[in-house]
Amino acid sequence: MKERFFRRKLKNGMTVLMEKRELPVVSVGIINKFGGAFEDEKVKGIAHVIEHLLFTGTKTRTHEDISREIEKKGGILNAFTANEVTNFWFKLPSEHIFAGLDILTDMLSSPKFDEVKFEKEKRVILEEIKMYHDSPDRDVYRLIEEALYEKPFGVGIIGTKESVSSLKRDFVKKYFEEHYSPENYIAIIVGNADFEKVCEYLENKFEKRKVKLKELNIRKKNAQLKEERSGIDQAHLVFAVHSPLANEKEYYVLQVLDAYLAEGMSSKMFLKIREELGLAYSIRSSLNAEKSYSYYTIYVGTTKDKVDEVKKLILEEFLKVEKELGEKELKESKERLLGLRKISSEESSSVMNALIYEELTEGAENYYDYEKNISKVKLADVKKIAKKIVKSYSTAEIVPK
Repeated sequence: MKERFFRRKLKNGMTVLMEKRELPVVSVGIINKFGGAFEDEKVKGIAHVIEHLLFTGTKTRTHEDISREIEKKGGILNAFTANEVTNFWFKLPSEHIFAGLDILTDMLSSPKFDEVKFEKEKRVILEEIKMYHDSPDRDVYRLIEEALYEKPFGVGIIGTKESVSSLKRDFVKKYFEEHYSPENYIAIIVGNADFEKVCEYLENKFEKRKVKLKELNIRKKNAQLKEERSGIDQAHLVFAVHSPLANEKEYYVLQVLDAYLAEGMSSKMFLKIREELGLAYSIRSSLNAEKSYSYYTIYVGTTKDKVDEVKKLILEEFLKVEKELGEKELKESKERLLGLRKISSEESSSVMNALIYEELTEGAENYYDYEKNISKVKLADVKKIAKKIVKSYSTAEIVPK
C-alpha cells in the first residue's frame, strides 16, 4: 500500500497525509499535536474541554448546523482527546469530502466560544466525569496512570471536578489560541479523494500563526494503588508496566508477547484465569502508546478475595514464558498479529487513527512496514522482555468497600 500513500508539507506549516483507496468512502481527521499531557494540574482537562467547545458553534454555524451538515449526508462526525493529540474527524461518502472539510476547518478556524454554551458544556463534562467514576472497569485505567506517572500526567485526560469547574471562558479561548495552529496540524485522509485538491483547499483555509508547544516532561514511577468503593460487587484489577516507546524495536517484541500471553480467548492468561480456574469473566490487555510514553496493561474483573491470587497468576504466566514459549508459539503469535492488522485495515477510520500515532513517532510510512517489523522479532527477544516485566510493575485496584 506504500505506493498509494502520499505526503506533503504545506506552506502554512500543515502536514497532509493520504492513503488512496478506490472504495466510495473517505475518513478524514485534522489532528492538533496537543492533548492532556501538555496541561499543568490547575487546568487539567482543558484540552478535552476545548474539544467539546469546538462542537458548540462557530461564527457562522450553530451546533445543530455542524452535526446536521454531516449527518444528512449519511456521515459520522466525532473527535477525541488523547495525551499528545486531539483529533477532529469525519467519515463520509467520498463525493462529500469537501462538505466535511468545510465543517472541520470552520470549527478550527472560527469557534465562537459562546459564554452560555461554555457553561453548559462544562456541566456536560462534569457529568462525563461522574459517568467514568461510576464505571469502575473504566475508571481503574485512570488509577493505573496515577500509579505509573507523577502528576499532572497521572491525573487523567478528562480532568477533575475541581479543575474543570474552575475554568473561565476567556481563559479557555486564549488557551485555544495559544495551542492551536496549522504548524501543529496533521490532516489524514484515508479513502477515495483527490490529493492535490485537498492540499490546495487546506492551504487556502489556514494561515501560519507560529504557535510553538512546550516540551513534555513525563515522569515515571511505580506504585500499587487501591480504592475501596461502595455500591459495587466486583473487584477491578489492572497490572501494568512501562513499556518500550513506539519507535523502539522492543515495542514489536512486546506485541508478540502479548499475542501469546494475554490477548484473546486462546491466550495463556485467559485459559488459566478464566477457563481453568473460573476466577474472572473479563480479561483483556492493551498497549497504550503515543510519542513520549508507553505502558502495557492487563485488566481482570474478579472477586475481592481473589485479587491477590490473580496478581500471582499473572506474574507466574510471565515467568513461564522462558520454558513454555517455543518457535511454534512464536510463529502463531506473529500470524495472529498480522491477521488482526489486515482485518483492522479494512476500516478506513482505524487506519486513519493508526497513521496518527505512526506519524508522531517514526513517520506514518512506518505503518506499512508492520509485517517486516513483526517478522524480525526473535524468540530470545520475547523471553527477555517477559523476564524484564516482572521486575518492575504497578497495580491499580477498585474493590468493593
